[in-house]
Amino acid sequence: MGTFLSATLYTYVNTGVFQLSRFLLMAAAVLFIDMGTTGFNTFFDYVRGTDTRERNFEKDKVLVHEDIPPFTALCVSVVLFFFAALLGFIIAGQTSYFLILIGALSMTIGFLYTGGPVPISRTPLGELFAGGFLGSVLFMISVYVASGTVSIASFLVSIPHLLLIAMILSVNNTCDKESDTIAGRHTLTICLSESANSILLILEWVSAYITSALLSLWGLLPLWMLITAPLSFFFSWKVYRNMVNTGMSLKTKGVSMAGVSRIFLLYIGAFMGAQVLQIIAS
Repeated sequence: MGTFLSATLYTYVNTGVFQLSRFLLMAAAVLFIDMGTTGFNTFFDYVRGTDTRERNFEKDKVLVHEDIPPFTALCVSVVLFFFAALLGFIIAGQTSYFLILIGALSMTIGFLYTGGPVPISRTPLGELFAGGFLGSVLFMISVYVASGTVSIASFLVSIPHLLLIAMILSVNNTCDKESDTIAGRHTLTICLSESANSILLILEWVSAYITSALLSLWGLLPLWMLITAPLSFFFSWKVYRNMVNTGMSLKTKGVSMAGVSRIFLLYIGAFMGAQVLQIIAS
């Protein structure tokens, strides 16, 4: 939801356009797709033996720890995707039916991330697909739904979101390295050495802030970002240092994922804060 909210506020600042009905429809569709994708991931990770009681310590994995029937998770996910598709048709009717194709592609990727014969999550491409669709694609779709237009500028502005969402997945895969190796996955974390993976995490994180600074200097983001982003980075550094000190493993995954989620939210706060300051200054 952070990417969607950022894109909506960014659109309002740059176009002055905000339609409440479209905002609510899009918010619900994004939420349904997100929850549906999580459900599919939970289902396939369980039935394929990636998540087991011995190798999973996340209490929110209800199939593993609460003995919820796997078929229930599958059915709930299908229903969520159905409602997301229904909302997508309504949104497309108000904007462009081309969105149906983009929405269908997004839901297909969400399903194939852990489903299908060759799940994306089992390859080194997970970060690219997750960051690409939950970062850039979602950002640009949100801009288009809100304003009826999309541009190269909106893609460039979405890049920090892409990088930080890729970082979230990198942290997840770092924690899951042991269980993923046993399950036969070939994630980017497994393919890289431990030192190279640490460098990747830092690059994904720091590059998001460097890109934001450059976008501000180029006039694509408010100059206020040069104030809010450093503050966000300062608090993010403290969170990241705690993650490193705690260690990223199966047993500390809860702490690590909470930490990287906070890093993402701190950036979203900086991004949206700069937009709000721009509105006030105007």
